[in-house]
Amino acid sequence: MSSEILINITPMETRVALVENGVLQDVGVERTLHRGIVGNIYKGKVVRVLPGMQAAFVDIGLEKAGFIHVDDILRPLVNCEPGDPGDIRQYLREGQSVVVQVIKDPISTKGARLSTQLSVSSRFLVYMPEVDHIGISQRIEDEAERERLRRELDAALADNESKGGYIIRTAAEGVEGEELAKDVLFLQRLWGHIQETARHLTAPAAIYEDLPLYLRAMRDMAQPLVEKVRVDSGEAYSKLCDFAAQFNPDMVPLIECYSADRPLFYLYGVEDEISRALEKKVPLKSGGYLVIEQTEAMTTVDVNTGAFVGHRNLEETIFKTNLEAASTIARQLRLRNLGGIIIIDFIDMQDPEHRRQLLRALEKVLSRDRAKTSIASVSELGLVEMTRKRTSESLGQILCEACSVCDGKGSLKSAETICYEILREILREARTFECDAFLVLAAPVVIDRLLDEDSAYVADLEGFVGRTIQFRVESMYSRDQYDIIPV
Repeated sequence: MSSEILINITPMETRVALVENGVLQDVGVERTLHRGIVGNIYKGKVVRVLPGMQAAFVDIGLEKAGFIHVDDILRPLVNCEPGDPGDIRQYLREGQSVVVQVIKDPISTKGARLSTQLSVSSRFLVYMPEVDHIGISQRIEDEAERERLRRELDAALADNESKGGYIIRTAAEGVEGEELAKDVLFLQRLWGHIQETARHLTAPAAIYEDLPLYLRAMRDMAQPLVEKVRVDSGEAYSKLCDFAAQFNPDMVPLIECYSADRPLFYLYGVEDEISRALEKKVPLKSGGYLVIEQTEAMTTVDVNTGAFVGHRNLEETIFKTNLEAASTIARQLRLRNLGGIIIIDFIDMQDPEHRRQLLRALEKVLSRDRAKTSIASVSELGLVEMTRKRTSESLGQILCEACSVCDGKGSLKSAETICYEILREILREARTFECDAFLVLAAPVVIDRLLDEDSAYVADLEGFVGRTIQFRVESMYSRDQYDIIPV
């Protein structure tokens, strides 16, 4: 199974796609004005302690204060009964400075979720300076390989006299002890730099920021099956090569700077897949379909046979539809980055063996997910309760906003998303049409943003394509409706 990583870089956002055998499996979006902060370390100030919730709010310099629960506080020096975390007032008080790490991005009205249990990552290891434990990724299943990696890491730690705990990541499978030793040394130096920086900062302030999305993709997605990494920015290409040379030299020959006329995401059909990932209805090849509904509390997935009538009997038709749906659901969860509680309403099956086979099939396809998942059994009604770890906003939450017309009952693409689509479309048409200028017809809210917040991007694009861009308001256009006319 061959894989490719596609990286699309623009001044306003970075997008990364993982394509396997020509099919989009994963996509990430990071906007310049709204970068994710998971993994960042801050020196914060406690602004409010809530004994009733056993939690506190910490100002880390963002618009909303972060939230920390007593379970996420490292407390080695306080005696507590087993299973009893104690009173949060034992650990935090208002006005206190505390070093914290973001474990969940701010989502909707909620601030960032914080922890004092700090960790930093490299290509093969995660370093936890405040604990004394060595763990190995559960996805490395071969016991002999697990033992070998543990021995190699123990040897590397003895040579470096390193303190603290480590987790061996999935990417470490098959690597030599020399590579682990390099990562140990890098992480020790990085942690020393973080400690020194923290001593000289006044709260609230950022101490350490995680890598940008395209470098995280090289660190986390790169695997033996990846045959190509394509990036459409010369500057990002150079940074990727430098990063790979330091952390994963085998990947350097696989990195390619894409400069053809046709945009990279259009070439692989990623743009269409992203648009389809914002729709509720997902067709199945058999003729059935899924309906995916995301709410504040949970996500529900309904499986329907649709036009599929089968060839044998009803039970067999239902079983085949459910099996196909399980594979599609696993892909859609990754693609849409859906997290939290997920309820899947499979079509009712009478045969207990079919229910067991369906559950095993679902577990198998979910095992490839980089996010942690947990599945309950299939009920007699065909319902499956599962959870998927949520650390950032879903694709729909990033690209869309609640519809002002329908009072939040549906959603549509934000003005920001439409503006970026228009700029990308102009770039595409500039390579196709010979003209002196482009005229953009769009809704008032879109034109206003292009002339205001995004005016710098427009000016950069005009300079890049060597043509002027004109705008005209069409008050009858909906927000996601626009036309680009070469003139």
